[in-house]
Amino acid sequence: MATNTPNLECRMYEAKYPEVDTSVMIQVKNIADMGAYVSLLEYNNIEGMILFSELSRRRIRSVSSLIKVGRIEPVMVLRVDKEKGYIDLSKRRVSEEDIQGCEERYNKSKLVHSIMRHVAETMKLDLEDLYIHVGWPLYRKYGHAFEAFKLIVNDPDSVINSLTREVKEIGPDGQEVTKVVPAMSEEVKDALIKNIRRRMTPQPLKIRADIEMKCFQFDGVLHIKEAMRKAEAAGNKDCPVKIKLVAPPSYVLNTQTLDKEQGIAILNKAIAACSEEIERHKGKLTVKEAARAVSEREDKLLAEQMAKLTRENEEVSGDENSEEEEDTGMGDVDLESSGTGITD
Repeated sequence: MATNTPNLECRMYEAKYPEVDTSVMIQVKNIADMGAYVSLLEYNNIEGMILFSELSRRRIRSVSSLIKVGRIEPVMVLRVDKEKGYIDLSKRRVSEEDIQGCEERYNKSKLVHSIMRHVAETMKLDLEDLYIHVGWPLYRKYGHAFEAFKLIVNDPDSVINSLTREVKEIGPDGQEVTKVVPAMSEEVKDALIKNIRRRMTPQPLKIRADIEMKCFQFDGVLHIKEAMRKAEAAGNKDCPVKIKLVAPPSYVLNTQTLDKEQGIAILNKAIAACSEEIERHKGKLTVKEAARAVSEREDKLLAEQMAKLTRENEEVSGDENSEEEEDTGMGDVDLESSGTGITD
């Protein structure tokens, strides 16, 4: 099965060419007189072409605004000539639904491909051979190998043990016999499981929303604190909500969850509870950035920003001795604004 220099190039799916009327993910390679040459990312970068007439439903004013070299996007397959290897594609016939379906499938296939390629490379195997005996049978059985890989995280044997391959051997009588053996050796199986677990064990997502909250009433600071408590009470043990002051009037709500939709729903509920409480005291809550999943980088930037503000506050409050002032520091700006509000 292994070779000295195993081939690590292979399409993602069993079919060598896509079906007509399906959407595929492409990368634009170059733009010629008639149209754009692209490579089909799921089919080992075989070449396809989008004629300019298939770029847009509207009149084309500028080709460069519609298609750019290097861009990756979904397109529709119009014609496939397997003899000549020509594939005609269309950008204008792809619906929103096609785009979403294609992107979801491609992201799953890309992850499967990356795991398969890593196993083939580290175990010195031919990637296509690994696909023939492992990847594509899982695509056939589970609709997508990604679904099988998800099951492998917790119960590898139930998925992998059903995979076999046939090998031909010369029996003691000199006759060739076909034997059915496991699709992979124990070493390859262990490498595959380890890679899948490393790449597919779900990581908690951070969900965040940015709001502004003001209350110019007497005791405005206390009303804001009560609204913050109401926001945090909207969380649950799977999705605990925290709300922090950045600098008046800016606040950040965040939670961590394995389920993005649930996290967003809980933060929206927290914002609603917070808003209702502050409005009871004639205050106002404005959503600056709605609940969304945030990257580690955004999270780090917020932490740095808050650390900087804390340092600045410490430098300012270093001159003051009163404990009371420090205690209400959170609302200093609000209270000052309320003063100016009254004189106006």
